[in-house]
Amino acid sequence: MIRKKKIQNQTSIWIATDDLQVKPQITFYTKLNSILEKICFGTQIRKLCEQYYSGKTNCRPPIDPEIYFKMLIIGFFENLRSERAIASRCADSFSIRAFLGYTLTESTPEHSTLSVIRQRLPRSIYSQVFSIILKELKNNGLVKGKNLALDTSIIEANASLLALQNRMTEESYSEYIKKLAQEAGVNPKDKAAVSRFDRKRADRKTSNKEWYNRHDPEAKIGQTKDGATDMVYKPEHIVDLDTGAIIDADILLGDRGDTIGLSERIVEAQIRLNDISENPTEEKPMETATSDTGYYNVQELVAIQSCGITPVIPDKEFNRNMSKLSDEEALAVELTHSTVKSKEGKALLKRRGMYVERSFAHVLDAGGCRRTTLRGTEKNRKRYLIATACFNLSLLMRTLFGVGTSKQFLANLNFAYDLFFRPLFSSQKNFLAHCSYFV
Repeated sequence: MIRKKKIQNQTSIWIATDDLQVKPQITFYTKLNSILEKICFGTQIRKLCEQYYSGKTNCRPPIDPEIYFKMLIIGFFENLRSERAIASRCADSFSIRAFLGYTLTESTPEHSTLSVIRQRLPRSIYSQVFSIILKELKNNGLVKGKNLALDTSIIEANASLLALQNRMTEESYSEYIKKLAQEAGVNPKDKAAVSRFDRKRADRKTSNKEWYNRHDPEAKIGQTKDGATDMVYKPEHIVDLDTGAIIDADILLGDRGDTIGLSERIVEAQIRLNDISENPTEEKPMETATSDTGYYNVQELVAIQSCGITPVIPDKEFNRNMSKLSDEEALAVELTHSTVKSKEGKALLKRRGMYVERSFAHVLDAGGCRRTTLRGTEKNRKRYLIATACFNLSLLMRTLFGVGTSKQFLANLNFAYDLFFRPLFSSQKNFLAHCSYFV
């Protein structure tokens, strides 16, 4: 007869900490920590955040801001989108505890602590942290700053279409649809019938000018990557086409046009490149700015060319009427057309599709940022700056050690096991227990 195992309460016993098997077997975070120590990451972070902490000595000591930013880095590499999930993962993993500097008996920070620190630190601190990592990439030859590219993607907001309200009447969207359904002869108490009526009505249009979400007013109605309608934000990347590094990143409103302030964002990217350079006057300025047809705007082309930068942006109009343009605008359009058709222009457009889309895949789909748990552009910008900085950190890791993420490290171990070591080890678990020296 099979008996169910009875779970007994463990009595208190004494075990020396040296006898506990808590040595981290995955050395990815050890390599990552060596890079952060090389650039004095903790020292620079504490210096930046010192003014936002109290100098009193008789109060409870705060969480080291270095720990906070390291936990956000873990959120990227572990594909965790919420602060609650990050805190839980940090408390469970021996490798991550060692990365953070916590012993087995110490409690790691709670998710509420992460929220408090995020609210305390302004966005300028997150931007400077991004620059610290970008500067290390430049020191290793991973930032050229000669050819840059721009593009946007979609982030699903932490808001629902069911919570929409009319800007004028403050009427909810569900009440509005029920009223229309009743006028059309549909039973308003039948949710399925009302839903079918809403999908099939001819004049259906949900405009951001009329509707907003009461929980997150800055989230906008738009299409997600799979074509569904939802509340969204628009992340934007400015990427170095020679190395794939992200030079700058931002979160835009979901209904904002790509062309609005294009030249200003390019100038801001050049300013960031100058800030991380030791001798800005000796650095070569940006030469080209590449993007898709969604960024094409005649006035912005003129502004970009006036800065000495060549835009490589295809025209969305096949036959543009040049007679309606001024001489300056016509010249800018002709120069852009010739650049796009040139061999160099086609090569830049090809690299744009490769490097920019790859950065979105890593940050959004593999970095836990495709759907946000935060509300408001300011909060999302803070988190997203660190996520894009982690992408650059991953690029640096891949260049120095051949492995950019912890998942890639485990994939390499599995490949090595299948190819070389399967006959030598009785199980894959036994192999992983002895392979901490591979990376």
